Amino acid sequence: MQRCLTATIALHRAFRQKTFTIHCKHTAAMSTLLINQPKYAWLKELGLAEDNNGVYHGTWGGQGEVSQIDSRRSKYRLAKATLSEYEETVQKSKEAWKVWADIPAPKRGEIVRQIGDALRKKIDVLGRLVSLEMGKIYVEGVGEVQEYIDVCDYAVGLSRMIGGPILPSERPGHALLEQWNPVGLVGIITAFNFPVAVYGWNNALALICGNVCLWKGAPSTPLTSVAVTKIVAEVLEHNSLPGAICSMTCGGADVGTAMAKDERVNLLSFTGSTQVGKSVGMMVQERFGRQLLELGGNNAIIVFEDADLNLVVPSAVFASVGTAGQRCTTTRRLILHESVHDTVVERIAKAYKQVRIGDPWDATTMYGPLHTKQAVEQYLAAVEKAKEQGGTVVCGGKVIDRPGNYVEPTIITGLAHDAPIVHTETFVPILYVLKFKEEEEAFGWNNEVKQGLSSSIFTKDMGRVFRWLGPKGSDCGIVNVNIPTSGAEIGGAFGGEKHTGGGRESGSDSWKQYMRRSTCTINYSKELPLAQGIKFE
Repeated sequence: MQRCLTATIALHRAFRQKTFTIHCKHTAAMSTLLINQPKYAWLKELGLAEDNNGVYHGTWGGQGEVSQIDSRRSKYRLAKATLSEYEETVQKSKEAWKVWADIPAPKRGEIVRQIGDALRKKIDVLGRLVSLEMGKIYVEGVGEVQEYIDVCDYAVGLSRMIGGPILPSERPGHALLEQWNPVGLVGIITAFNFPVAVYGWNNALALICGNVCLWKGAPSTPLTSVAVTKIVAEVLEHNSLPGAICSMTCGGADVGTAMAKDERVNLLSFTGSTQVGKSVGMMVQERFGRQLLELGGNNAIIVFEDADLNLVVPSAVFASVGTAGQRCTTTRRLILHESVHDTVVERIAKAYKQVRIGDPWDATTMYGPLHTKQAVEQYLAAVEKAKEQGGTVVCGGKVIDRPGNYVEPTIITGLAHDAPIVHTETFVPILYVLKFKEEEEAFGWNNEVKQGLSSSIFTKDMGRVFRWLGPKGSDCGIVNVNIPTSGAEIGGAFGGEKHTGGGRESGSDSWKQYMRRSTCTINYSKELPLAQGIKFE
């Protein structure tokens, strides 16, 4: 993979992570486009071409800026959406909802089942595209597609189970029940780090609930958005359903802002940084819209004196190094009891040095590059700030001298638990190691950061386990014991508290986010008794 054509690598170094307008689609030398190279011919299996349209609402289009993108090693051209095309897409989505909402939920589940099967057939090539465009290792790319498939399977069963209870009425001859209906149009804005799975979490559940979806993927992973949409569109077309049931617009902040402010978008699901999520949330709230926010996480693992260190070490390494530290559930703080601190640091530092860094497509690689040059700069700045605030770099701390955005996975000790850099979520592979004495202070340190996504303790003390799960324990949405902070299963609700946004996706009762509830009272008697025994005669 590193032996791409010299022209491609040269341009990658010169224009890394930049987008520039091409005034004529055919001015670039054809040899620089990956799809024309035999090694990348598999891109055509996903329906991708030299020139790709970034709008879908039953038909493909893209009248906006035509850009030649140099995203890592994938060079291609993409036509973005204009705001007028966004408007057309919303209109067609609302029309498509009129058809989709009338289809019984189990029948909608059958369509989702077919989407899952279509993804299974493309799992290898789609996983390769995720690896190519985002930069995560190949097995993680495939695993991400598998997650979408798993959520489809889950949603199929759910399509025969969603509903509300029949409640006891205090009035004779009356029935009291809950009716759940789809909200309508669900806007989905996803981030670069999981360009398939997060859309899948939202899409599969939203569909079986009776909603239509409008997807805006990350600007730096548009080919993945296009490829996934082509797979879904083929299923809809095969079933003679409107393609606008699952529409897509590739664009920048203008499209995202339009979605946030648009009253026709009945629910907006946003995954991204806390800073941008706050802005999005305020725009949606200003119109009294419904939002589902999945934002940042400053996640901690707490290791007590009785912990099984044979579980701790691989868990901490996986959770801090996986996806090069670019998961929202990445472990960023490792809080160690003073009695095991030195031993754990020594063992993890040794394990870090054994992490195989290399080409994401190499089957032996465990750790690939960061997504952008800007992330490398953030990494370097964080290392320097940590040093200034009293930290000691035990392992890593430098940029790796090789093509691409590679940095060393880094361990830093000696910082105060409330050091500003420790309380700052930096989306890079830096692990801050803290030392504690008492359970109460460790739990407090876990909770003192602004985010509340994922957390974990390692202990054999069952009393401590239930204190951790209880009201004075972790304040996060994900509270684990003897497993890492990352790697959540799809069967549970995924999401967090505080500055993480409060949204829930995937399993449990997350489906309720995509529906509206009505409390219904039906009088089947010939009398008209009032509630609370009120007489009005």
